[in-house]
Amino acid sequence: MKLPRNVYKPLAIGAPEPYRELPVRLERMIHFVPPHIEKVRAKVPELAGSVDVVLGNLEDAIPLDAKEAARRGFIDMVKATDFGSTGVWTRVNALNSPWILDDLTEIVAAVGNKLDVVMLPKVEGPWDIHYLDQLLAQLEAKHAVTKPILIHAILETAEGVKNVDDIAQASPRMHGMSLGPADLAASRAMKTTRVGGGHPEYKVVADAAGEGAARTSYQQDLWHYTIAKMVDACAANGLKAFYGPFGDFSDPVACETQFRNAFLMGCAGAWTLHPSQIDIAKRVYSPDPAEVGFAARILAAMPDGTGAVMIDGKMQDDATWKQAKVMVDLARIVAAKDPDFAARYAL
Repeated sequence: MKLPRNVYKPLAIGAPEPYRELPVRLERMIHFVPPHIEKVRAKVPELAGSVDVVLGNLEDAIPLDAKEAARRGFIDMVKATDFGSTGVWTRVNALNSPWILDDLTEIVAAVGNKLDVVMLPKVEGPWDIHYLDQLLAQLEAKHAVTKPILIHAILETAEGVKNVDDIAQASPRMHGMSLGPADLAASRAMKTTRVGGGHPEYKVVADAAGEGAARTSYQQDLWHYTIAKMVDACAANGLKAFYGPFGDFSDPVACETQFRNAFLMGCAGAWTLHPSQIDIAKRVYSPDPAEVGFAARILAAMPDGTGAVMIDGKMQDDATWKQAKVMVDLARIVAAKDPDFAARYAL
């Protein structure tokens, strides 16, 4: 175990000093782009103005014979685009793949100063983070990268979920975590082929009201336990939790429901795999203006966050003041990037 004084020392001579607090960034949606497809890359400069994060995907969904083209395409895309305040991420290939070293060495060498986050798939434990942490420090030092590149872990194996607390604490380079439901379902031997979302056979039924009487049933959320565990690990360590992919592009209502459930539980954003999901994520992960207005009233009535007041017949105290501050702080971050929401919040 490292001594506390060594935790925030760079892991390579010449690497930037690790962050002590995460940079404040709006990350309502992590929008996935397949960078080996030229016509998709061509849309990225325009796309960058409408999303919070652009992620160049190098892993799953990229054919084996297109891995190198995806890597080159991502580098070209980053070089050619002014992203402004939009985050620049890449999901590299897994640590047990033959592409991971070239993904990291070539990308950091070419665009390391524009890269904000490396998303690492199939993280099993803190040892995976330690390896990537050291390697990124060496590459940052070699290529004169001036700010630390953060790590975002995907929870998509049973072992990763079991070790979620240790993963969250593994490095000051940790940014957050995402749920990876498809691979996690396979790892757990879950009986579903859906990518995120609920399942009609995972349900509870009302008590029997008599022989032959109809019994109401309610579909349940397969991922509730995992999301809650991930959110707790992230919140306890100052990281961000994210809902992962929702694979049924034809069902925007179910997508919005899943995103909203995750938002209410504490997630900061979600993956968007299709352009139709961008507005859903933007709507869901931007707090409701009416809720923000009420939260602002709580803060105004309790400037120092102590005591208790009554607002509209409801008692507010230091606990609800903290809840209100979370809401208003997020609204201010949203308003700084999104003029439409800024007008609706009127902060």
